[in-house]
Amino acid sequence: MTLMPNVHDAEPIPAAARDAIDALMQSGDLFRYTAPQDAPVALLETEFAELLGTKYALAVSSCSAALFLSLKALGLPRDARVLIPGFTFAAVPSSIIHADCIPVLCEVGENYRIDLKDFTTKLDSVQAVIISHMRGHTSDMDAIMELCDARDIPVIEDAAHSLGTTWHGRNIGTIGKVGCFSFQSYKMINAGEGGILVSDDADLVARAVIMSGAYEHNWKKHSGAPELEQAFTHWQNQLPLYNLRMSNLSAAVIRPQIPELARRVRDGLANHDYVADRLNASPYIEVPAPLGPERRAPDSIQFNLVNLSDEEIRAFAAASEARGVKVQVFGLSQDNARAFWNWQFLSEQFDLPQTRAMLMRACDVRLPVRLTREELDIITDILLASVGEVVGPIPVYGT
Repeated sequence: MTLMPNVHDAEPIPAAARDAIDALMQSGDLFRYTAPQDAPVALLETEFAELLGTKYALAVSSCSAALFLSLKALGLPRDARVLIPGFTFAAVPSSIIHADCIPVLCEVGENYRIDLKDFTTKLDSVQAVIISHMRGHTSDMDAIMELCDARDIPVIEDAAHSLGTTWHGRNIGTIGKVGCFSFQSYKMINAGEGGILVSDDADLVARAVIMSGAYEHNWKKHSGAPELEQAFTHWQNQLPLYNLRMSNLSAAVIRPQIPELARRVRDGLANHDYVADRLNASPYIEVPAPLGPERRAPDSIQFNLVNLSDEEIRAFAAASEARGVKVQVFGLSQDNARAFWNWQFLSEQFDLPQTRAMLMRACDVRLPVRLTREELDIITDILLASVGEVVGPIPVYGT
């Protein structure tokens, strides 16, 4: 009997994290600002900035919090319009609304990247842009930055799925004015929850630090760079506090995983590309190729079903689930938070026919980086067999 691989669990938390958690439990020092210096959260910020190659980092409660604080720190006026791709997670337009701004959606292509024609058309009507590298698929950042820089429009990178991804060798999340990352369980580094923002802009980071909950003079426990301290002094007591801090407990879980990142990226990419090569052998499955400058860091795989009706796509998903592999079809999964028509909290609804058509046949399957080649073959065989059940027998290669 074939045992189905467990695709729900992430990698085990390193022993060093368990030791650090035990020490924190003994001390009870879970609040990031209790210690005079070198609290786990502060150390994480220093280490993460060094990892990404940025001047500053601010650890917060979630990537959603990081996006929200980034928008607030930009000092945008109320009802500023913020352009986002139509394919993203509901947390992204939610963060815009929380920041008293208005989401504007643009089309996304079959390869899950921003449609630059629609993006350009809408760009002159917005005051900021959030680029969601959705599921780690990077849009053309060269073209996007050229368009936005020419208009002096700030770019926030939603890099929740892209820790370890590079563009021309440069870390995704460091190309725009600010980058936001997630430590939620289904990300490359897992703390259950948590987020972090990075930037080289001292004034933006100072504003974000204070609004994150650095009350009184707790901002002194952040970087001692002169330009940052000057900005802190200027903004002290000038901004509201939203209290979106990360706890030392989360940082203790995250820090020992940072040295594991390079291996996880390598293994995740190898797993993804192995499965992609096998799936692309089917005439009914297409895994979009990466853009030329992009080197991905995947822990899941996305693919489009080709020349299948909605009924056949539903039958494929059901057949896969019956065999043990859960396939999420973004546009057909009930109340999916990545389907823009389900964001009924938006004040303006958008007609994005190209994005809608893509979401109706785009599939998502977890591929944790810890999976073995045998486990990858089990998953791939099931996906191919499920397509064959719907459209008729197709060759199955591999095991």
